[in-house]
Amino acid sequence: MKTVAIIQARMGSTRLPGKIMMKLKEKTVLNHVIERVQQSREIDEIIVATTVLKEDDVVEVEAKRYGVKVFRGSSENVLERYYQAAVSSDADHIVRITSDCPLIDHKIIDDIICKYKMINVDIMNNTGVNVNERTYPRGLDVEIFPFESLEKAFHNAYKKYQLEHVTPYIYENSNSTDIYKSDVNHSNLRLTLDTLEDYNLLEKIYLKLYHGQHNFFLDDVLNFLKNNPNLLLVNCHVEQKKI
Repeated sequence: MKTVAIIQARMGSTRLPGKIMMKLKEKTVLNHVIERVQQSREIDEIIVATTVLKEDDVVEVEAKRYGVKVFRGSSENVLERYYQAAVSSDADHIVRITSDCPLIDHKIIDDIICKYKMINVDIMNNTGVNVNERTYPRGLDVEIFPFESLEKAFHNAYKKYQLEHVTPYIYENSNSTDIYKSDVNHSNLRLTLDTLEDYNLLEKIYLKLYHGQHNFFLDDVLNFLKNNPNLLLVNCHVEQKKI
């Protein structure tokens, strides 16, 4: 049974165009995401799913530079792009990760995959179907689902938001979902990249914790922020975009 991580990536962004090519300690955000996902012991293959737009040529070049496969598809129908990427890799199970999460943690990824393998669900995540269920910071988001769930969504979803965001149809038509929660609720933290304020916080975290190797994880980030509480003010006012 093949478990494939599909990282959706594109240069276009409403709030911060080109954000995945911004640098953190001389490496792009996309590079950091790839390297951190590559640490996973439970993922068999990684694919960067980008668009056929000319502006995303740089995404393909960057991904291949760091040794992962690339699939290029629709810029508007992300669900279709995801599905075709999964088909191209003969994936049995898909781990969905976005390219604006340079603090993604392979330990959390692997824990979620291991729990998912023990039970039979249409989809598992650590984000919660609604915001009140969330315990992990934004930027540590992981979803995992069987190919059959993705295929069903591809053939049946038709609403715009279902096509743009990959998994809404699965949640809306699922008989079984599961949420992976942490012991402590840190859902108020933003460790994702969507605005310049987010970037400023991520830059400070990387300056302190990244020294050429991805040997720091969520607990290290939380300890750093605990010891530097003023940093929490950098992006605390940023509101998450809604579907």
